[in-house]
Amino acid sequence: MSTTTPAGSGRKLVIVESPAKAKTIAGYLGADWDVEASVGHIRDIPTPSEMPADMKKGPFGRFGVDVENGSFEPYYVVDPDKKKKVRELKAALKNADELYLATDEDREGEAIAWHLLKTLDPKVPVKRMVFHEITREAIQRAAANTRDLDTALVDAQETRRILDRLYGYEISPVLWRKVKAGLSAGRVQSVATRMVVERERERMAFRSANYWDVEGEFTPDAQTNAFTARLTGVDGRRVASGRDFADDGTLKGDVAHLDEATARGIAEAVLAASVTVTSVAEKPYTRRPSAPFTTSTMQQEASRKLRLSSKNSMRVAQRLYENGYITYMRTDSTALSQSALSAARQQARDLYGADYVPEAPRNYAKKVKNAQEAHEAIRPAGDRFRTPAQVAGELRGDEFALYELIWKRTVASQMADARGSTATVKLGASLAAGAPAEQVEFSASGTVITFRGFLAAYEEGRDEQRNAERDEERRLPKLGEGASLEVLRAEADGHDTSPPARYTEATLVKAMEEKGIGRPSTYASTIGTIQDRGYVSNRGSALVPSWLAFAVTRLMEEHFTRLVDYDFTATMEEDLDEIARGDEQRVAWLSRFYFGDEARSSEGLRDLVSDLGDIDAREVSTIDIGDGIVVRVGRYGPYVEEVAPAGVDPVTGEISESYAGESPSEGSSDGGAESGSATQESTPRRATINDDIAPDEMTPEKARELLATAADDGRVLGQDPETGRDIVAKAGRYGPYVTEVLPEELANLKGKAKVKPRTASLFKDMDLATIDLETALKLLSLPRVVGTVTETVTGEDGIQTEKQVEITAQNGRYGPYLKKGTDSRSLTTEQQLFDITLEEAEAIYAQPKQRGRAAAKPPLKEFGPDPVSGKPVVVKDGRFGEYVTDGETNATLRRDDDVETLTQERAFELLAEKRAKGPSTRKRAAKKTAKKTTKKAAAKKTTKKATKKS
Repeated sequence: MSTTTPAGSGRKLVIVESPAKAKTIAGYLGADWDVEASVGHIRDIPTPSEMPADMKKGPFGRFGVDVENGSFEPYYVVDPDKKKKVRELKAALKNADELYLATDEDREGEAIAWHLLKTLDPKVPVKRMVFHEITREAIQRAAANTRDLDTALVDAQETRRILDRLYGYEISPVLWRKVKAGLSAGRVQSVATRMVVERERERMAFRSANYWDVEGEFTPDAQTNAFTARLTGVDGRRVASGRDFADDGTLKGDVAHLDEATARGIAEAVLAASVTVTSVAEKPYTRRPSAPFTTSTMQQEASRKLRLSSKNSMRVAQRLYENGYITYMRTDSTALSQSALSAARQQARDLYGADYVPEAPRNYAKKVKNAQEAHEAIRPAGDRFRTPAQVAGELRGDEFALYELIWKRTVASQMADARGSTATVKLGASLAAGAPAEQVEFSASGTVITFRGFLAAYEEGRDEQRNAERDEERRLPKLGEGASLEVLRAEADGHDTSPPARYTEATLVKAMEEKGIGRPSTYASTIGTIQDRGYVSNRGSALVPSWLAFAVTRLMEEHFTRLVDYDFTATMEEDLDEIARGDEQRVAWLSRFYFGDEARSSEGLRDLVSDLGDIDAREVSTIDIGDGIVVRVGRYGPYVEEVAPAGVDPVTGEISESYAGESPSEGSSDGGAESGSATQESTPRRATINDDIAPDEMTPEKARELLATAADDGRVLGQDPETGRDIVAKAGRYGPYVTEVLPEELANLKGKAKVKPRTASLFKDMDLATIDLETALKLLSLPRVVGTVTETVTGEDGIQTEKQVEITAQNGRYGPYLKKGTDSRSLTTEQQLFDITLEEAEAIYAQPKQRGRAAAKPPLKEFGPDPVSGKPVVVKDGRFGEYVTDGETNATLRRDDDVETLTQERAFELLAEKRAKGPSTRKRAAKKTAKKTTKKAAAKKTTKKATKKS
């Protein structure tokens, strides 16, 4: 509902998101207006570990969202770094008579406004002020015409936030347990990763095919320019081109596949043949301008023409918007306002002439799935656009380049079509006897632009297309049917089919938009996330998936199929649109998503993650590249492994009864890549895969090359930056180890002068094939000085003195330990050698030293404080097996949990699951029964006593 601001002298407080925007807007409003910035969101759902202690034990404790009671109510807190800002806004509000919430007019902006309203709790009238550009006219118009807060938009944004929280908190721990600790899953990022992985799989499965064709150069006479034509037909059959081959290299359809000999024979015969024009076809050519920019198309074009990443293009656009140069840059709309249409048409008329502007304005309909938000397209701000020349003194670098791109696209969108004609000429020739063919046909086409229209201002960039045959803008000579042509040149040319092109940021954004996955406003952050998580890296402009992405995608596809299904993900976006329109209820939709929908027989997220026993960690982290070679994704990175057939030693190739094979069940819980399943008699050959080898380059031949290198006497990991010496990983008599290679002058010394190289054994959970230089240097740095403590020493004369004593962490024959002088204490894990602090070491020494059988059984593993109870978490061996505990809650390890590979996150997760389930009903029943029994026994005893007395 629109309202008009009444005239008055009271102070008005306007709150926007950014300081830059606040500064610009303040200059457009009067002296009685105060403009402040919230600096984005002021509150959010906290992580459970950041929640107050009393909240951790309630229904919000697991997700920060009340799922237990089915209300899906989120628990919000003001971000710690925003508390000062909230105090400033409340102070400013005390002096105001009206509050204007002027955040962006999209779901995110509406949610920010709603959070401000809830947190500030204003006692003065509140108005929602919206605008799509920051110009004086637009801001004053927005201040005069306000509306109410749109709660449906808020509901849609809140649903998305809760949905993403549930998705991430339920699926990410599965990745920690089954692939690698620290990974994350997301509603959009997991699907985007899958798209990049699928493209790489296509490249890996691709088999190149070779084909030949012939190009000729012809002319009707010496005075006419020659033109080129390509062989398209042989004896009535079309000549095969790249698009006629499937990705497995096989030929599709009934076409003529020319080999080198045939092509060369035809080329030679054509030189001596009589060539005539068999047909001439000409048709009008018309090309329309592209629509004005949306968020997605702006990102694509900025990538193609300015080499800006999606993140950078959005960052630059944000600055242009906040400083009043362009309209709001998060939009799905291709529409322009009437004033913008007039401005674009007038500018085109002034710059290029009246002929370049059509009679009526152009309107563009959005054809992409799930278009939302009734904004304008991205365009220059104002009712009259400033040309690039007019802003050249104010903008520099990327800001100027992007503004110019937006200006050109907007003006060109309202210009006339480019017009011309396209001519196609076919040539025929009869070849002499003995040639590889009797009749051949050549074709040539060319387009002549007679009126450039919008092309005078702007032409959209193109993505590289596979096997594309583009019509070039070229002029063919005037030819008539039957005309004879002279053959100036005829050459055979060989080609190899190319694999599907990898996604670039531009093409990935385009594909995601076409599939309806996510929102254009989130594409930049999605691509940034999958890069930051190590799922995707850049090779030039191409996006290359990591082997880690392969493992994660395989797990998601096989065990959470629906969550990475493209149609399902797009449907979720449509559902959020329905909530935004008020046609769907937030709680009802979230309930179906999380708990399932019996009416549709669909499982909910909770059911999908309830039983993970059938997820084979080793299997999902294994990628078969053929010929008995696999890639495995392990804790320390990917490596290649030669897998022998059952009963065959992978090293000698001999049949061996003792060979254990490759049973997936023997893998470890974090991907199983490190714990080999062969017996000591025969270990599979393994070699680390470096980051510079893309997945599609890892062929069996390349793998064997790596394996052969790794089989040499030790593997050089790199050089110690301090000494410059090579660090080598070797397999020794007592197990794998790392050592440094001494220079000859030191290595040859003998006797007392002899220098021993630093050497260190690998930890139990480390693998010789995958250890890296950083880890090796940490091992060689042992023993580590944990710190120095002050000890009081009593001398023989009874005088006490203080001295400094070092505590060191060392790895010994019987495992890791601490040493302080002559006093040694065992550590529970090898990792503590690197991690233990001085305070933790002193705490160990503060405990009485226990010896012999009476010694308490130490924990199997120790972790940090639990995020809920705040108490240290340990793994113990109990009567019914290993369990994790914080002293208050005990949780038994699951079948696929392994103590050696159990992560801190998994330990916290087990305790959280146990708390969520509450006390065991069996125990309660047992206690109840025991209580009843005790009461009955007491009653019986009392009766007996009473009888005796009487």
